Amino acid sequence: MVKTKIKRIITKEYKNLCREQKSLYVKNLRVEISRPVLEKFGEYSCNIAFLIGQEKKKDPRQIAGFLKKRLEKNKTAQKIFSKIEIAGSGFLNFYLKKEFLQDALKEILRKGRNFGKINLGREKKVQVEFISANPTGPLTIGNARGGPFGDCLANVLKFANYKVEKAYYVNDCGKQIMELGKSLLGKGTKYQGEYIKEIGKKIKAKDFYRAGQQGARIILEKIIKPVVERLGIKYDEWFFESTLYKSSSIKKTINLLTKKGLTYRKDGAIWFKSKKFGDVRDRVLVKKDGTKTYLAGDIAYHRYKFEKKKFNKVINIWGADHYGDVAGLQAGMSALGHKGKLDIILLQFVTLIEEGKPVKMSKRRGRYITMEELLDEVGKDVVRFFFLEKSADKHLEFDLNLAREQSEKNPVYYVQYAYARICSILRRYKGVENFEPKSKELKLLTSPYELVLIKEILKFPEVIEEIVQGYQVQRLPKYALELASAFHQFYHHCQVLTSDDNLTRARVALILATKNTLENLFQLMGIDAPRKM
Repeated sequence: MVKTKIKRIITKEYKNLCREQKSLYVKNLRVEISRPVLEKFGEYSCNIAFLIGQEKKKDPRQIAGFLKKRLEKNKTAQKIFSKIEIAGSGFLNFYLKKEFLQDALKEILRKGRNFGKINLGREKKVQVEFISANPTGPLTIGNARGGPFGDCLANVLKFANYKVEKAYYVNDCGKQIMELGKSLLGKGTKYQGEYIKEIGKKIKAKDFYRAGQQGARIILEKIIKPVVERLGIKYDEWFFESTLYKSSSIKKTINLLTKKGLTYRKDGAIWFKSKKFGDVRDRVLVKKDGTKTYLAGDIAYHRYKFEKKKFNKVINIWGADHYGDVAGLQAGMSALGHKGKLDIILLQFVTLIEEGKPVKMSKRRGRYITMEELLDEVGKDVVRFFFLEKSADKHLEFDLNLAREQSEKNPVYYVQYAYARICSILRRYKGVENFEPKSKELKLLTSPYELVLIKEILKFPEVIEEIVQGYQVQRLPKYALELASAFHQFYHHCQVLTSDDNLTRARVALILATKNTLENLFQLMGIDAPRKM
């Protein structure tokens, strides 16, 4: 990655500078490379001089000047940068040489579809658990938001060389199953809709709880799984809560916590000393009537993940309404010796917007909009792309009017159209197979539109790194739009198939690199790559 190269060069020259001026040495100084918001400030920026200045009470611009002089003499830097400028409070801005970009394009093509793959994971085992909605009804647009998010995050982690498992936790026990059974047998009203009437006809059990479990299995197989499949998601494990009871895992886990001196009895219930591990209060594991709480099951389930399945990291993607469950489970993991291994991402709510107003009711279900209905309306690609566009902590407003657009106003169409255009050009070019451009041909790529497109392609592995480090999957559709925009600009200003064979080959090389990157992006986001539109 270009960022990595720049970081190495700056780190080296900072160490050399400190040998000359020991007063500038800062222990454990982290060199951070960022991308300026405005193109006029270069391709990359570093605030190292500003940080040193703050720590040492010295002029950051003067420190930046010292570093700039050293960097300009560095042979590697001379090959990469056309210029280095000092801006603001000592920021160093870097501008890439066109020769460096031309050479980088050849390397990008050599790697093909492997370009962008980085070995951050080193084959560590990671589980991503997502959706995990109760099997009591259809997936709504709210509880299914985690589908595209979790699937995309898992894909990116795998791309970065983690061993990834995708999991769905099926809550087939507890009060909601009893209520489902009552509704199915016509003795309760908690769950309503046509699906309850249809499934109720198939239930043989007369006992509410058994009826609920039978109904949950049918809902999972006939309603939830087909929608998950339509979303393009393939789980590696469907884990049933009932398994924990059959194997006595919950009981054994509570006994283990008791053995560690981390439980106590109060008011007839068994409490976990979660406050000892940073929680705001202690939590109940077993109620006074003997019923085990969700927390007890969750702790046992995650013990299974870490101790039996040996995951190095587990990432749970929950709805924001589960905020209150986070502290107790994290305390449980700390108590069992797995502190820091569990990450929980909370997704905010989804609102469907049509004609500028929220859509409140489902036409078929009566109380909510189902994911099945949304898929019927706009299709998988649009659903996934739109659901990925917002960060987890942002409320998602899904604009139905925009989603229905079959024009460049629709971001999905805009990105896919870039790919289809490339495929159209390549169909007219003979000799794409085993295509390998020569360096002298790539030297012809000097137009600003050509160079901007190469710069955009070079960002791809950095985007992957950023997502792995911060789980910000919204960076993927954002980057896809930026890459598509750079390509469309190139397409409108630079004819690919020209009378100049060398220039044609150079531009074919550029669109091939763009095509490979778009294909990787589509695969990671779970979106189709249409060759024609």
